[in-house]
Amino acid sequence: MTLYEADHEAFRRSFGDWLDKEVAPHHATWDGAGIVPREVFAEAGKHGFVGFEVPEELGGGGVSDFRFNLVVSEEALKRGLVGFGIGIGLHNDIVLPYLLSLANDEQRQRWLPKMASGETIGAIAMTEPGTGSDLSGIATTAVRDGDAYVVNGAKTFITNGINADLVVVAVRTSPDKHKGISLLVLERGMPGFERGRNLDKLGQHAQDTAELSFTDVRVPAANLLGEEGKGFLYLVSNLAQERIGIAVSAQVMAQRALALALEYVKSRKAFGSPIGSLQVTKHRLAELATEIDVAQAYVDQCLRQHLSGQLSAVSASKAKYWSTEMLGRVVDGCLQLHGGYGYMTEYPISQLYVDARVQRIYGGTTEIMKEIIAKDLGL
Repeated sequence: MTLYEADHEAFRRSFGDWLDKEVAPHHATWDGAGIVPREVFAEAGKHGFVGFEVPEELGGGGVSDFRFNLVVSEEALKRGLVGFGIGIGLHNDIVLPYLLSLANDEQRQRWLPKMASGETIGAIAMTEPGTGSDLSGIATTAVRDGDAYVVNGAKTFITNGINADLVVVAVRTSPDKHKGISLLVLERGMPGFERGRNLDKLGQHAQDTAELSFTDVRVPAANLLGEEGKGFLYLVSNLAQERIGIAVSAQVMAQRALALALEYVKSRKAFGSPIGSLQVTKHRLAELATEIDVAQAYVDQCLRQHLSGQLSAVSASKAKYWSTEMLGRVVDGCLQLHGGYGYMTEYPISQLYVDARVQRIYGGTTEIMKEIIAKDLGL
């Protein structure tokens, strides 16, 4: 049974057409530049492709339905527009939910209209050079000083880090391991808030990923998101949506890898026949197709749970772990079927191979996912 209804499919056609006209012809250039131009987010906003959940009175779509977010991810990734897809997905799927659930009325009026229009680009800064997936180890400090917090520290691997105007930053407001973490919103132009390198990554080149540094940044207390000391709880509660979103992207990328391999083996000949006619090729592709379909069934189950508000952190971790590891096996197998051509950057499978690798790392590594699952088993 499909997850999508007529409205989603109409939206899919509209967004797909826009991608084909406005994004696909330029994406290779953006890959080379290491960044998607800011104005592309604003153009997406003009067409209603960002800020679906933002209330209409604040300039958004007023529709709380994660399936529209999924359509955006699916359509971008199945075209190989990974850099753009990840950037807009982070803005829609990860940053906006924090603002929608935690911002007070004044903050909503201040931030949401431009987030919905794409004029303001969002990011979230959790990872630090010495902490990786350990949120409780956050060392960036925010010390209250009158009507402001003074922030010092550094973050790394921040998606949308160069483009972002508004960054939800996890900071330490007290020494307590978990209850000492809070969320502050830092804005472009605050003195002492600096961006480091646009990091040179293995894949996803058009997606700007940056280092951020904070030196005595005075952040108004009015930019505290939610309550002080509850940041760890907020972060953990939002990770399930991030992880099921990554699982969906892994499924889409795996399907694309399979399609590329099928196209190639039907046209490439060896020993006088298409290599797709060889039993070893047929059986390998049968294995990969089965892996994708089996994983898809579980991801769809998790999506239905998420849409009804019942997705657990454990189930999301299972979906993220299994789908991203499956993607690694599938894209590797599909590249192998291309032979030497699979190693050439002119073939899309080679770019897909490097774009896929980080799926097992960001949003919580496979090893962290297994820890969460094992804890649920009482271990």
